[in-house]
Amino acid sequence: ITRAETTAEALELIKPDTSFDLILVVYSAGGNEVWDFAAEAKQRLPECPIVVLSSFSKEVYRRVEQHDKSNIDYLFSWNNSTDLIIAIIKLIEDRLNAEHDILSEGVRAILLVEDSVRYYSTYLPLLYKLILQQNSIAIRDALNEKQQLLRKRARPKVLMATCYDEAVELYNRYGKNMLGVISDVGFVVHKGEPSSAEKLDAGVDLCRLIREDNPTMPFLMQSSQESMKTVARKLNVGFVVKKSKTLTQEVSDYIEREFGFGDFIVRDQRTGRVTDRATDLEGFERIISSISPAAFRRLSDNNYLSKWLFARGLFAIGRKVHELTIQDE
Repeated sequence: ITRAETTAEALELIKPDTSFDLILVVYSAGGNEVWDFAAEAKQRLPECPIVVLSSFSKEVYRRVEQHDKSNIDYLFSWNNSTDLIIAIIKLIEDRLNAEHDILSEGVRAILLVEDSVRYYSTYLPLLYKLILQQNSIAIRDALNEKQQLLRKRARPKVLMATCYDEAVELYNRYGKNMLGVISDVGFVVHKGEPSSAEKLDAGVDLCRLIREDNPTMPFLMQSSQESMKTVARKLNVGFVVKKSKTLTQEVSDYIEREFGFGDFIVRDQRTGRVTDRATDLEGFERIISSISPAAFRRLSDNNYLSKWLFARGLFAIGRKVHELTIQDE
């Protein structure tokens, strides 16, 4: 880590014979030199991601929106938590590795669609915390160091879109390997459009497009307007209110339940009561060996069996289970 106190000092460090993996710039109100610095830094190191960190305030983001952000890869709201720095690094890693890991190796992905800097700065640390916790559990099940390394690399990737076009592009490319989607309701259609051009139901359009292609794809809709809950219910998707005091817990619960994270759970169809639970692969095998045909059908029809395996990096087994139905007996 190399630290510079000013953008002028930072430019002195960026020379033809040097390289950096990431440039983090702290933006303060009125600090217009950040944009000039980003343009110059991008010209010198075109492949290096540039991320701007800013405190959250409407005035700051009003000023930010007035500038050309084409030289900045991401803008985040600093929340005084180092978890955000880890999330930024992981997000950039996932963007760089998505093509190979997802399309060639079968790694799963989660699509986050959000144009609010404040909210995706909250969601990403939460997502990565859950993913890394899940990954550590999967690694403990490994039989040797080679399996541990493979499962570590097989953790689900997070793909973030900030507009409708970008979300559709990511889904069309990686949708077959997605565990689920978390999407705002209102956001801009095209990259670079001002927030005033936001389409209020762009997330509804995206949900319909994805559900038409894959009716069982988990989709969590989020909005500041509680009235959108009715729309989500009609679409048969999850819903959370952004202003809820329990937002992060609600998102965590949905991901664990619908994306195959957390324990493997079997519920009674009539009462919803948990009838069996497994915390590891050994427990999963025990349940599958004794599960009733009706329960197997329910878990198979919504792809819960395969999602639970995919979330743990068990792609070969997950693919075989995904193809099974009760008629195969």
